[in-house]
Amino acid sequence: MTELARKAGTAPLSAESDIVPLSEATKVWARVAALSFGGPAGQIAVMHRIIVDEKRWVGEHRFLHALNYCMLLPGPEAHQLAIYIGWLLNRTLGGVIAGALFVLPGFVSILALSYIYVLFGNVTFIEGLFFGLKCAVLAVVIQAVFRIGSRALKNNVMIGIAAAAFIAIFFLHVPFPFIVVGAGVIGFLGGRADVAAFKVGGGHKSGSGKILEDRDSALGENVPLHARPNLAWSLKTSGILAALWLLPVAGLWVTLGPDNVFSKVGIFFSQMAVVSFGGAYAVLAYVAQEAVQRFGWLQPGEMLDGLGMAETTPGPLIMVTQFVGFLAGHRDPGTLSPLTAATLAAVLTTWVTFLPSFLWIFLGAPFIEKLRGNAALSAAMSAITAAIVGVILNLAIWFGLHVLFGEVRTLTFGSWWLDVPVLSSLNLPSLTLTALAAIAIFRLNFSVIVTLLAAAILGVGWTVVALG
Repeated sequence: MTELARKAGTAPLSAESDIVPLSEATKVWARVAALSFGGPAGQIAVMHRIIVDEKRWVGEHRFLHALNYCMLLPGPEAHQLAIYIGWLLNRTLGGVIAGALFVLPGFVSILALSYIYVLFGNVTFIEGLFFGLKCAVLAVVIQAVFRIGSRALKNNVMIGIAAAAFIAIFFLHVPFPFIVVGAGVIGFLGGRADVAAFKVGGGHKSGSGKILEDRDSALGENVPLHARPNLAWSLKTSGILAALWLLPVAGLWVTLGPDNVFSKVGIFFSQMAVVSFGGAYAVLAYVAQEAVQRFGWLQPGEMLDGLGMAETTPGPLIMVTQFVGFLAGHRDPGTLSPLTAATLAAVLTTWVTFLPSFLWIFLGAPFIEKLRGNAALSAAMSAITAAIVGVILNLAIWFGLHVLFGEVRTLTFGSWWLDVPVLSSLNLPSLTLTALAAIAIFRLNFSVIVTLLAAAILGVGWTVVALG
């Protein structure tokens, strides 16, 4: 088989060959992980820029197809997308490496910050670092809304779906799963009716220029042999992953008892991994309520501190659960030292939070790949992608409210409510630094990492001067 035929997707791909060298893919996934700031929107944008635009390993439509599937799953969609693409390119080992590397930088960063948090408390340098990074991350998320929106909103119908999704979640507080299902049904019916606007690749040209067609990517259009449905492989792999996930939790429950903090952490975050639909912020509201009110592992203000850590470090935003587990272990160490218990609880929390993502991908992805050419399903997933743009815009606005304003009030009218900023609480330093970060990204074309570093330095400088 020639390289040209492989890239064009006109020849079958061997089950024993990688699409790209595993060593090169590992380096790229490490780079993706190190740059994955800004929550799911920013992380998906970074992945798209490197995997699709720069490396040209996967085509535009295949990337969006994988993203749509991950959006339907419980858990962090950006992490699952990395596993999915890593699996497509380098089989099972590639998916494991991509998924593990995606979590590793965030785990190390939050663990280090957690140590500082419990040992030194509020440190001026850390406060300034968080201040600067939050402003830069807001600019990165806004950029991601434009970038993903320009790719997904190809015609007025898709724009309308995105707008309806935004209104539904921002003003009407419709649960995220309902929005996904509704968009999927609309797209499916549109695809069955052969409406041009719902066809993948149809509509107006992307605002970001010419897209990379699947046939022009390294993966090509065909489904690799290793990615074709194999029920025996899926069940075997999923069984191993389920055992790795659930047996340690069951072992803790049996040996330590249900009232031990490690048993509680393992069971609670395992449950969360199954029901974590609706995006990171929807999940975090549930985690905060349970961790603060039911278990008493931390205080409300500490939950916000943990969220700040997760928002300003690489990796999935749901990494905040690691901080929650860390404090739970630190404050109920049993016979262990507080730091040892905290570290073990953080590892346990991370394990049961992210391991299920591998299970969902390896169980379902081969069957989703087989359906990639199904016109009605592709149309449904395209509509879901458009709806996700509206959801991400909602997250960007929520983030902006809490970064730029010191006080946000909730207006209630019967059962309806809306968060609005108190205009007099506008934080001018935050607004200034966010504006500078936006100029750096949108006008000066600074890289994400350079913008984050510059904002962090300015944030530390401002905080030292302000507190001095």
